[in-house]
Amino acid sequence: MKIFNCVKGQVGENIAKKHLKSQKFKILQQNYSNYCGEIDIIAKDKSAIVFVEVKARESAAFGRPSEAVDFRKQQKIRRTAEAYLKFNNLENSDVRFDVIEILAGEVNHIKNAF
Repeated sequence: MKIFNCVKGQVGENIAKKHLKSQKFKILQQNYSNYCGEIDIIAKDKSAIVFVEVKARESAAFGRPSEAVDFRKQQKIRRTAEAYLKFNNLENSDVRFDVIEILAGEVNHIKNAF
């Protein structure tokens, strides 16, 4: 089961990455991790650095994928992003947090999700 979830996650991230590239985003990193946590995709959209959380599901039986990005998950992503920005001397950059949900193959890109 865990291997399946990992493969499903990689497939979702690859779909999200393809979507971002089609929207003219520049992918900076994928599966970035530090002592605070992990971020699925870090990209650049014009002058903004965008931290992207990707959630994929086959159905909405247990809710929309984006609903899994709760307050606790958002805080963890924020801390991880702050460490990334500090480590790369990018503290003064414009920053945005997006969620890309993939539900039954359909992509929904939620900009400024939190």
